[in-house]
Amino acid sequence: MFTGIIEAIGTIKNLKKVQNEWRLTINCFDLELTDVSVGDSIAVNGCCLTVVERDEQSFAADVSNESMRCTTLGELGEGTGVNLEKAMLASSRFGGHIVSGHVDGVGTLFSSQADGQSLRLVFSAPDELKKYIAAKGSLSIDGASLTVNEVNANQFTINVIPHTQTATIIGNYQINQKVNLEVDLVARYLERLIQGDEATIPKVLDREFLKAHGFG
Repeated sequence: MFTGIIEAIGTIKNLKKVQNEWRLTINCFDLELTDVSVGDSIAVNGCCLTVVERDEQSFAADVSNESMRCTTLGELGEGTGVNLEKAMLASSRFGGHIVSGHVDGVGTLFSSQADGQSLRLVFSAPDELKKYIAAKGSLSIDGASLTVNEVNANQFTINVIPHTQTATIIGNYQINQKVNLEVDLVARYLERLIQGDEATIPKVLDREFLKAHGFG
């Protein structure tokens, strides 16, 4: 579990094929690794990855083919910056929102303009995710917890303050940049609660269904 408060920016050391999947190695000079063990989780651009190797300044994680298909990890070249966050402790300050590190889809930066000292960014989201994105709600973009300002169809707007511009990779985004999106977990649970057992109700309410459920 993560909070969406980015701890450091790392850089891709290499991405190579290992036994038909992938191994990603990341240099992270500004991320304290002394408390990280093999088997621990670190979010890389919002993707929860398991540490399989580490030294004082880098760590490696295995990435499944499914993760490569569903995220932007496969597009990261050597030297590319990435947002890093270690899994939270029970004693940690909860500064962002609940982030699982399970990417829901890939969005695209549509436009960027200055808004005072901040950046006003407009992203497009996949159609299947737009129903989960609400004005003033929370959203994880490349692992960073951000507040949605406006929503228009499948586009949404955020403002990025100067601190976030320098503490994450967001300040370096270019138009058409692909980003990992994770919607608020609360929205997903609410959807399931509202649906209830709707999925079990048949389209045709016939004699066989009624009999099977104790009506005659």
